[in-house]
Amino acid sequence: MNIQAYLILALTTFIWGGNSVAGKIAVGHVSPMLLTGMRWVIACTLLLAIAIPQLRKDWPLIRRHWLLLFSYGAVGFTAFNASLYSALQYTSAINAVIEQAAIPMVIFAMNFVLFRTGVSLAQWFGFALTLFAVALTTSHGDLSTLLSLDLNRGDALMMFAVLVYAGYTVSLRYKPGIHWKSLIAVSAFAALLSSVPLMIWENASGAMIWPDATGWIIVAYAGIFPSLISQILYVRGVELIGPNRAGLFINLIPIFGTLLSIALIGETLHTFHIVALLLALVGIAVAEKGRPKVAG
Repeated sequence: MNIQAYLILALTTFIWGGNSVAGKIAVGHVSPMLLTGMRWVIACTLLLAIAIPQLRKDWPLIRRHWLLLFSYGAVGFTAFNASLYSALQYTSAINAVIEQAAIPMVIFAMNFVLFRTGVSLAQWFGFALTLFAVALTTSHGDLSTLLSLDLNRGDALMMFAVLVYAGYTVSLRYKPGIHWKSLIAVSAFAALLSSVPLMIWENASGAMIWPDATGWIIVAYAGIFPSLISQILYVRGVELIGPNRAGLFINLIPIFGTLLSIALIGETLHTFHIVALLLALVGIAVAEKGRPKVAG
């Protein structure tokens, strides 16, 4: 068992859980496209301080694979977060985190269809356990309440975000052999460029909201943690154990998102929260233990 990968991916999903909570808090404090763009301004500024020497070394490979690297930023970074923040304008955080739990299933399906990657019965069972944990958490221990969740424009945007991030995860198998600093820096710059048209559109439509004090805090958090630190960690996690196994950890996002909501918004911690977190961890362990063995 690759403990390093598990710790990396757990921390990654903890940060992403915070991103979902921050996106909901941001409603009314900063508009979604402006938040999407400004977070990459912060991330790119920080990356310039650490990545320039490595970018110079990797420049020949960057030039050769610039279109793929640009797509990583435009799709995995900009399109996903723009869809997430926009979805939270119309749907609840509960709906949004439940729908993110579909990402591992979509990753499995894409890998099977495109690359005939095997998925064991244990992996499906592990996924089912973590999905049940997600449902238990988001329904506050009463699964019958899930039947009352209404799908709306925000839910449609979240399903698009699910497809986008699953595709990004699967495509990481094609990333060139460049240093992680170069990979993240180029992708972040591409995310910044691809977010500019979205900000222009938002401003032209009269929907842009300039950050207030709360908005600036959210922008700073999004620019440092989800935009930079978590992306570095996720790329490394996929590199260590592959997209199918790494994708399963995404089911921890709703768990962490709920726990962060308790800490930041003041919701009460219940027994079912603890049970759900344990179920999610057991599900990951079952899927890891029963994953298909690689010959040789």
